[in-house]
Amino acid sequence: MTYAKGDRIALVRTSDPYTDLKPGDEGTATGYSDTLAQLEVSWDSGSSLSMLLDEGDIVRPA
Repeated sequence: MTYAKGDRIALVRTSDPYTDLKPGDEGTATGYSDTLAQLEVSWDSGSSLSMLLDEGDIVRPA
């Protein structure tokens, strides 16, 4: 799946053990690299953690 800037997304799962994000947290896509399968997100909580979709992070449309 590809994402466009401005798409609203919700976190399903992240493999990052250091983040405070939890399943169900929502944010707005700020960029997407198809080559890296990396989704840049501005989370509503203030976090800017990028999702590595080929590394186990899972999101869904919000």
